[in-house]
Amino acid sequence: MNLQGKTAVVTGGSRGIGKAIALRLAQCGAQVAVIYAGNEAAANETCAQIAQEGGAAKAYRCDVSDYAQTEQTVKAVLGDFGKIDILVNNAGIVRDALILSMTEQDFEQVVNTNLKGAFHMIKHTYRQFMKQRSGRIINIASVSGISGNAGQANYSSAKAGMIGLTKSVARELAARGVTCNAIAPGFIETDMTAQLSDKVKEAALQTIPLRRLGTPQDVANLAAFLAGDEAGYITGAVIQVDGGLCM
Repeated sequence: MNLQGKTAVVTGGSRGIGKAIALRLAQCGAQVAVIYAGNEAAANETCAQIAQEGGAAKAYRCDVSDYAQTEQTVKAVLGDFGKIDILVNNAGIVRDALILSMTEQDFEQVVNTNLKGAFHMIKHTYRQFMKQRSGRIINIASVSGISGNAGQANYSSAKAGMIGLTKSVARELAARGVTCNAIAPGFIETDMTAQLSDKVKEAALQTIPLRRLGTPQDVANLAAFLAGDEAGYITGAVIQVDGGLCM
């Protein structure tokens, strides 16, 4: 995929899936705005890695659940890069618990970051995409938003909402040549899944037809495709990267 001359914004771009996507887009030629919530060192490391490979990147600290912060961050990116061609909404948190023990704060924090955060970023880039009459929006959802998951009512609700948001945005911006798609990863090797016990991981593997966990690179490869010209006739899609878990 050739993304030369494109500017990409990746939220949650300092580690895990977001970092892999930022690196992959840069490898395809895009300059990348790496949005991070708190880990400045990790974000700078991502930018440094991109620079070492001959790319261009800059880190921006932003709590995507904050409307005003996202507005200012988008303005800063436009000021530095002049345009935004690709928006990847990847920022997310988990606060897992059964509903009986889940607090209102647990539910609100996850929805505010994972779903409202995506809305905020789309809201503040919307006019730019319309003006350009081109663009790619890629939302990182989850198979949990498709099939649900016990102990993740907040996370599953947010990711299901992101799928609905994806389809609505796709319909709104299609006439302007802008696509919006969602990627729904399954069990991916990240810091989040690293916290699972070996017993839980083994049980998960038994439910995955390909019998392995996915990697951040598996997701990043699809994101790069959706960001390119080759995916110009794909919009409103929800594509699973789950090894066949959620057929």
